[in-house]
Amino acid sequence: MSGTLKEVGVIVGEASSNEFFFSSKPGEMPSRWEYLLTHSEEDVDGTPKQVEVVAQIERVLSASQALTKELDFEIIKKLIESGLADRKVWGKARVLGYLTETGDLQMPKKAVMPGKPVYIAPTELLEKFYSYPAEEAIKIGSLITRNEVPVSLSVKGFRRHLGLIAQTGSGKTYLAGIIADELLRKGGTLVMLDPHADYVFLSRSVDGKRNELSDRITVFRNPASTGRYSEAEVGKITPYEICFSDLDLGGVCLISGISEGYTNIVAGLQRALEELKGEKDTFQPDDLIEKLETADKWKEQDVDAKVISGAKSAVKYLRRLARMQVFTNASTNIDQMLRPMHLSVVDLSGLDDEVSDYIASRILSDIYEKISDGKFEYPVFVFVEEAHRFIPAEGRTYSGPIIKKIAAEGRKFGVFLIVITQRPSKIHSDALSQCNSQIIMRITNPQDQNAIAVSSERLGENLLNDLPGLNTGEAVIVGEMTRAPVMARIKKRRTREGGSDIDIMGKMKDAVKRAKEETVGNESQRLREDIKGFTDSFKKEE
Repeated sequence: MSGTLKEVGVIVGEASSNEFFFSSKPGEMPSRWEYLLTHSEEDVDGTPKQVEVVAQIERVLSASQALTKELDFEIIKKLIESGLADRKVWGKARVLGYLTETGDLQMPKKAVMPGKPVYIAPTELLEKFYSYPAEEAIKIGSLITRNEVPVSLSVKGFRRHLGLIAQTGSGKTYLAGIIADELLRKGGTLVMLDPHADYVFLSRSVDGKRNELSDRITVFRNPASTGRYSEAEVGKITPYEICFSDLDLGGVCLISGISEGYTNIVAGLQRALEELKGEKDTFQPDDLIEKLETADKWKEQDVDAKVISGAKSAVKYLRRLARMQVFTNASTNIDQMLRPMHLSVVDLSGLDDEVSDYIASRILSDIYEKISDGKFEYPVFVFVEEAHRFIPAEGRTYSGPIIKKIAAEGRKFGVFLIVITQRPSKIHSDALSQCNSQIIMRITNPQDQNAIAVSSERLGENLLNDLPGLNTGEAVIVGEMTRAPVMARIKKRRTREGGSDIDIMGKMKDAVKRAKEETVGNESQRLREDIKGFTDSFKKEE
């Protein structure tokens, strides 16, 4: 391979196993973030062996000893015109590692040596560096500096959860759609919590037609949801329903905010539930409230006065459930979502935050229970969009505890999180810190940058500083899904996007057209009215 390599410099000054400086000719210095190749000697199985070390340029610097800032401008011009001005260029590169014969990535244990030549890393080497075997690869794009080099994620990396982080408009929803489509094609079982109906068109190709996986994709929506898109636009929508009478005492306490320490309230609620379940197969929160309000009847049964008082006190907690308007007379079985090679989009658009939160907690709890009990044998990938709403850094939510539980223990059973957020500083650290892989797109908020730095041990300072400069559709990927940190340009989607911004200029042009039509219509109406008035007046005169 060395015969085809393009030499661009030589290692100079101090070098280590992690980084090195190199000098280059001014016209041959590669751009920042370009990939380099140099050679080093490593002990491989006890034998010294030359290895191909891949590095990436972090900084490019230029200087002149003649053209100093202290010189007068006219002198500087004369030095340049006379050809006496010197120029030197050097760069700083971060070592990414070398590949073994088995394709594993290793970091050098020895420093690369000054005086060694530095080459542009060949395409075929980078393809090996950032690709995986076809059965394991999730293709998401290409290198920012090399469009011809594909970038893939390792499916095995999802075993340690993924955080997808970017500010609004950077392309995170677009990318999440690509990952979902690719995981489904690999045979994954996916459940996507979708607060804004961003993923309801994953069964459609870009032109809006049903794609080849459409029969393996189901959109669920609670009857209380108004929805962002109609069923005519989305296609068949399956109702996601929760029967209130299916809840046990613990479930009712959870969603009504009754603490276990409220022993009298819990006791009163338990008695009311038991009586109601003995009388009716199905009932609603209003039925339970009525039962609690008539707890004075229990005096005839020698029920403790504290329990009766507790039952009455429970009413104020139950009233919030009645306002949620989320419960129906039947429950959707989680088996409808947990199917091999199937994607379930839970459309939460049009629901209050509290309702969305409770539905999310119910679904995630059912998933965890089913899989931890060994009743579903396939890997399940759970996408939590707008994760800072469900598991905030401060405050309590219904779904927060189960998301934390899945983050901490889910991988043991085969439940893997994809946590998606534009505000990492507002998400609970317990969730984000468990995401051993992260895909980070443009982030400019200093608080969010700091939250990323705290949660990601593998994101270097230089990569962190470059996050604000990323363009839409560009991302930094770190963690177990890639052999080494990589900057990628995201590929085009195969599926229709639901979360894109509106065409503001197109809509405003439509508004101008509509306004002109209304103006013409109004003028025509006034003209008709004037003619009619004139005609009526003429008839009266006759």
